[in-house]
Amino acid sequence: MCALTKNKSETDMKRSSFIAAVFLLPLSFGAATFAAAENYPARPIRMVVPYAPGGSADIVARRISDEWAKALGGSIYIENKAGAGGNIGVDAVAKSEPDGYTIGLQTVSLAINPSIFPKMPYDTLKDLAQISTVATSQHVLVVNSNFPAKNTKDLLALAKANPGKFNYGSAGSGSTFHMSAELFKSVAGVDVIHVPYKGGGPAMIDTISGQVDMCFPVLSAAAPHVKVGKLNAIGVTGSKRSPLMPDVPTLAESGVPGYSFETWFIVFAPASTPKPLIDKLNASLVKALNGPVLKEKMIKEGFDPETSTPVEARAKLTKELALWARLVKERGITAE
Repeated sequence: MCALTKNKSETDMKRSSFIAAVFLLPLSFGAATFAAAENYPARPIRMVVPYAPGGSADIVARRISDEWAKALGGSIYIENKAGAGGNIGVDAVAKSEPDGYTIGLQTVSLAINPSIFPKMPYDTLKDLAQISTVATSQHVLVVNSNFPAKNTKDLLALAKANPGKFNYGSAGSGSTFHMSAELFKSVAGVDVIHVPYKGGGPAMIDTISGQVDMCFPVLSAAAPHVKVGKLNAIGVTGSKRSPLMPDVPTLAESGVPGYSFETWFIVFAPASTPKPLIDKLNASLVKALNGPVLKEKMIKEGFDPETSTPVEARAKLTKELALWARLVKERGITAE
């Protein structure tokens, strides 16, 4: 064989090998992804809660983590990363390695924050992969035990007679504490000053001590303090009374007609997390939340389990982003 023919033959062989490798690459990648999903999780999963301990997101995360981990066949630990209305913790998830070992849990604030913060560190839809919705819950308007008003009618009269004198604590700008209170102010026509904290727990502690006059925590967080008399429950925020506080009227029925607010919770991962891992996380969470142990525990604490597919979770988030963008603009609400 002459040198020219030999070189041509070697070139053709290399070209054929390259073409074969290119076509086999997707198959190899798919097989590797499948294998990774089969062995997942091989180490503990970090679930980031973007608020301080004691708030509603923290409570939900800690309630679901054990049963979810059992259904998944691994372990999940909670990391609280508070600040900027939840943006710091969510951004940490968005910028994490998309390998299934960092996930996040956030409230409806995930849909609210892009409308109230002039600059976001992440893009809610582009940088996050939705796993599932988790639950919904009512909030409750509570005041410290020494506050002079003991019901909605008296509180409204006091607030209207003293505009700007009283204040309320929230879990941060854009948190459900914040938005439920701002909606209350708008519907009731009262002027109460916003005092943002880095989580629902600190806001409630300062309401109990009298540093702030009132707050709008989730029912499960407030219930123990109401039960022992440290806080006085004025009214729940939903459209009907809660089994957790059956003697506490809704705010709508006790003086603020037309008012209704419920929060929801969602879990997510960094964008580009492989679909088999997202599907495995989703299936195990749905199994855990529909199981009798976790479902009963959630309902007893004032949460209504509500699961979804990743596609349904994304659709809900997209819809809520548009909804809150309109409401925030109409009411002129900004991050303070």
